[in-house]
Amino acid sequence: MFDIVSFIPRAVMQGIPLMFGCVGETITEKSGNLNLGTAGVMYVGGICGVIGAFLYENSGAEMSTFLTIAIPLLCCILGSALMGLLYCFLTVTLRANQNVTGLAMTTFGIGVGNFFGGSLIKLVNIDVPSVVLTKTSNVFSKTLPFADDLGWFGKIFLNYSFLAYAAIIIAVLASYFLNKTRPGLQLRAVGESPATADAAGIDVIKYKYIATIVGSVIAGLGGLYYVMDYACGVWSNNAFGDRGWLAIALVIFTVWRPSLSIFASIIFGGLYILNVYIPTGTDLAINEIYKMAPYVVTIIVLVITSIRSRKENQPPMSLGLPYFREER
Repeated sequence: MFDIVSFIPRAVMQGIPLMFGCVGETITEKSGNLNLGTAGVMYVGGICGVIGAFLYENSGAEMSTFLTIAIPLLCCILGSALMGLLYCFLTVTLRANQNVTGLAMTTFGIGVGNFFGGSLIKLVNIDVPSVVLTKTSNVFSKTLPFADDLGWFGKIFLNYSFLAYAAIIIAVLASYFLNKTRPGLQLRAVGESPATADAAGIDVIKYKYIATIVGSVIAGLGGLYYVMDYACGVWSNNAFGDRGWLAIALVIFTVWRPSLSIFASIIFGGLYILNVYIPTGTDLAINEIYKMAPYVVTIIVLVITSIRSRKENQPPMSLGLPYFREER
C-alpha cells in the first residue's frame, strides 16, 4: 500500500534543493538576468561546502558544532557568490549572450565540481569513488528531538534539518521583499524595463549584480543541502542529476512567485520519487513514464500560462535581454 507518512517527508527532502534553486533563480530573473547556469551554481555550492567540511574534519582539531556548520556554509556561500559574480561580469559588464553564458556556466560548474571532487576522492584512497563526511552530515541533518514523539504529525512537519526550514523562510522573505519593499519593487522595475528604471534614477547595474549574486548564493545552498542532508554527507561526481534544470522549470511552474515554490517544490519532489512508491513490477516502461511526470507537468503549465497570457503570470519583459544605456 502507498505509505503517505513516509512519502511526504521524502518528497519534502527531495524538494528542498529544488526550492533553493527556484527561489534563487526567481530573484535573479526578476532583475532581467536569465541564468541557465543554476545547475552549475548548485554544483559549485555543494563541492565548496564539501571541501570546507573535508578540510575541517581532517584537520585534527576537536570539532565544534558551530564550526562544523559555519565552515561548509561559508565555503558554499563564497563559491556560489563567485559563480554569480562571474555570470554578471560576463553578461552585464561584457554584455555576453545570457543563454550561451548560462549553459557555459553549467558546464563550467559541473567541471569544477568533478575536478575537486575527484581530487578529494583520490586523497581518501578508498575503493568506492566517493567522499563521506559523516560527522558533518550528522550535524547538518539533526532534527527536532521531540519530532518522533508526536507520531505522524512530527514525521510529516517536524522531522527536518535546519536548512529545510531555512529554505521555507527564505522563500517567504523573498516573496515579501519582492512585493512589499521599495528595493524589491525597484528590482522588479529593473527586470520589466531597465531603461525606464534607469531614467527614474535606479542603478540598474547594481541591482542586476546584487540580485544575481544573492540568487546564486540561495541556489548554492540547495547543493549544500543535497550533499550534507539528503545524500547523508556523501559526495559522488555527477550525482546531482537534473535537479538544477528542474529548479529552473519550477520558476515557470510557480509563475515567478517565490512563495509558491514551497508547495511546488514538494509536488515536484514527490513526482521525482513517485516511481519508488508506486509498484510497477518488472514493467520498465511504466517506471520511465513516472520519471517523466515532473517534466510533463512543467510543459502543461507552460502551455496553460501561454494560452491564458495574463500579465502577472508572465516573465519579466526584459528577461534575457542585455541593457545598453546608450539606447535609452
